[in-house]
Amino acid sequence: MFKKTTLALAVCGLLGASAAQAAMVYDQDGTSLDIYGRISMGFEGGGAKNGVDNGEEFRNFGSRLRITAGHQITTDLRAFARVEWRFTSDERSRPGFDEVRNSYLGLESQQFGTFMAGNYNSFYDNYVMTPFDVYVERGYEFAGGGVQARGDSVGYKTPKMNGFQAVISAKHFSERGLTDAEQSSEGSVIATQGGVVYETGPARLALGYVEDTVRGGGNGETRFGATAAFVINDSLSARVGYETRDDNDVYGGGFDKIGVGATAIIDSWKFFADYYNIEVDGASSDRNAWALGSMYNLSKNFDMFLELNDANLDAVNNYEDDLYYALGARYHF
Repeated sequence: MFKKTTLALAVCGLLGASAAQAAMVYDQDGTSLDIYGRISMGFEGGGAKNGVDNGEEFRNFGSRLRITAGHQITTDLRAFARVEWRFTSDERSRPGFDEVRNSYLGLESQQFGTFMAGNYNSFYDNYVMTPFDVYVERGYEFAGGGVQARGDSVGYKTPKMNGFQAVISAKHFSERGLTDAEQSSEGSVIATQGGVVYETGPARLALGYVEDTVRGGGNGETRFGATAAFVINDSLSARVGYETRDDNDVYGGGFDKIGVGATAIIDSWKFFADYYNIEVDGASSDRNAWALGSMYNLSKNFDMFLELNDANLDAVNNYEDDLYYALGARYHF
């Protein structure tokens, strides 16, 4: 049996979670306010080419500022809210904040679960495919945090019961206020997504789906995915995943993806390695992509990373690409 603390540390490494914690600004009479932010920058180069310069560039890597608030209404019921902005950190910019990444509110109950609404990341990504989402920049080939999410959404998460938890979310693409000329041929659409997670001992299993609507950037078919993650010991974990979506006569876009990977934690170091086989409908051959990454925690607030990714785009659609690399540092506050 693993000690709880050892397992928790291993799972954090498995899911790529940051060791930095939000700063408590206010906590009194059941009301709390936290602030978290990070400044991240470094160099990147390589990647897709196709006649475009893909040399080195000094750039921002996902710098952000987040405010989280909460109020304990009863012993079981808690209200919460969060807003998070992305900002440019590598150069002078007006305005400096260039994106509202998340903004949502909700109610959380240990007995009845969590209800939330607003602009939040994909439940499918956060709960089903998350074991592979460990890279700062590139190397993650499954659905990302924005798939049919981030805006005009409502969601529900069940309490964890005997290792099980289920999540479901729906995003509304509205036509309200649009003229006939402005309206989409798809009309008003609701895209749902959900998943079930089971955790027992060192194993984590997840299965989910996304209605991949055309208005949300999909092809109108349903995307399905599953992952299994295993903590082998206190310094090594492994993962395997599968994702598929049918082809569509009008919009195309069918694929089958298989991924395998591992994370190793050695003192202040984390090492990541992943391999994907991607079969795209209509492509002349499969795409075999891989990624390697390392992260060094100089302190709980400061880490440095190096990542390599060969997306193997030149295997399909006459793309031309070079090995992508990123080198940078992040300060969490």
